[in-house]
Amino acid sequence: MKHLAAYLLLGLGGNTSPSAKDIKAVLESVGVDADDERLEKLLSELEGKDISELISEGSSKLASVPSGGAGAAAGGAAPAAGGAAEETKAEEKEEEKEESDDDMGFGLFD
Repeated sequence: MKHLAAYLLLGLGGNTSPSAKDIKAVLESVGVDADDERLEKLLSELEGKDISELISEGSSKLASVPSGGAGAAAGGAAPAAGGAAEETKAEEKEEEKEESDDDMGFGLFD
């Protein structure tokens, strides 16, 4: 990821085809060592490709990914929660009794 970030920074700076040396220089400027194997793989994967086209293509793919958010998750879990609510309340009462016995009625910050 750090190699890709350096590559993208160089691209934003006007270097349309950064070399391994360029990427290493960016990483070393912030005190990060480059992994030569990963760097060469990244450069081979991106060779001859336009970064802005790759980003726009990736954005269109992400747009098709369903992302229901918390509302969908809560809606799906609501029917199952009805029966479990009573069990949870009973467990909480049992835990409260156990806790009060353990600390003899005194809280840590009382």
